[in-house]
Amino acid sequence: MDTVAILGAGAWGTALAIHLARTHSAPAIRLWARDAAQVAALGAARENERYLPGAALPPTIVVTADLQAALAGATLILVATPAGALRDVVALTRRWDAVPLFWAGKGFIAMDAAPGVGLAHRVVGPAWPAPVGVISGPSFAEEVARGLPTAVTIAASDPNAAENVAQRLRGETFRAYVSDDITGVEVGGAVKNVLAIAAGASDGLGFGHNARAALITRGLAETGRFSAALGGKRETLMGLAGLGDLVLTCTGDLSRNRRVGLALSQGRPLAAILAELGHIAEGVAAARDVRVFSRSLGVDMPICDAVYRVLYESLPPRLAVEALLGREPGPEFQGSL
Repeated sequence: MDTVAILGAGAWGTALAIHLARTHSAPAIRLWARDAAQVAALGAARENERYLPGAALPPTIVVTADLQAALAGATLILVATPAGALRDVVALTRRWDAVPLFWAGKGFIAMDAAPGVGLAHRVVGPAWPAPVGVISGPSFAEEVARGLPTAVTIAASDPNAAENVAQRLRGETFRAYVSDDITGVEVGGAVKNVLAIAAGASDGLGFGHNARAALITRGLAETGRFSAALGGKRETLMGLAGLGDLVLTCTGDLSRNRRVGLALSQGRPLAAILAELGHIAEGVAAARDVRVFSRSLGVDMPICDAVYRVLYESLPPRLAVEALLGREPGPEFQGSL
C-alpha cells in the first residue's frame, strides 16, 4: 500500500495531510508529532486547534507520537518541520533511509564544515541513499487545508522521484510542477522569508506600495546573485519557488515573517514578537544564516544584511531603510538578475 509518513504536525504538516487525504488516489497517511499531548489533542478533536484551527482532519489520517509506527511500511517520508529541525528529524529516521525523503521547511540547516550553514540537500543528501527533495512555492497552509487553488514546485536529487511526488500531490485545486534546480528552489524558499520581514517593516513604517515593490524586486535580485553563486539557475527565481513565493510572503497577511516585520516597525522587542506569534518565523534564523553564507561566498545582499542588523544588532527599522536608501545605486542588472 502507498503510505506517506508526514513528520511534523504543525500547520504545514497538517495541511499536507488534509490535502493528500482528498486526492484521487489518496495514500495511507500517518501524521507524526513528537509531543504525545499534542497527538492526544489532535486525535480527540480531529482538528489542529493550536496550529490550524477550523480545518477538520479526515478520518483516514492516523495521528501518532510513535515514530516507528509512523514510518513502518512508508513509501514516502515528508518532513514538515521548520528547516532548523530537519537535521535532527533525519537523524531519527536513519533506519528508513531506503525511502525517498522530501521536506517542506524553508531555510538553511546547520553543518559541521565551514561556513556552518548549508542547503538541506547538500547536507542531508550525501548520507541518505534514497532520493531527497524539497516542496516549495507560494502555499499558505490555511489555504491548502481549505482546498483553495495552490501551485508549488518540487525539486529532487532524482528527476523521477520529483515527478513521483508531484503526481501524488496533484489534485483538483493543487498544481505541482517539477524543477531540476534543487539549489535554486531551496535558496528562493529560504531567502524570501528574510525579505518578507523587510517588507513588513516597510509597510509598518508607512513607506507605501512603491517601497514594497522596490524591496521585492531588489530582494529578488540579491537572491538571484546568491543562488547563482551556489550554482542555481537564473530562471528558477522567476518561478513559483522564487518570485511567486516572494510576492506571497511579502504581501499576504497570513505571512508570519511579514507580521514580524510589521511588529518590529512598532518598536516591539523581537522576543515578545516571537512569543506572541506562537509559530516559528523562519526568516529570523534565515537572516543570520544568509549573512554567514553570503559573506563566505562574497555575495552582496544589502536588504538581507539590513534585516540581520535590525534583528540581531537592535538597529531601528527606520534607520535600516535610510541606510539602504543611502547606498549609491549601480547598474540594475549585475550578472545573474
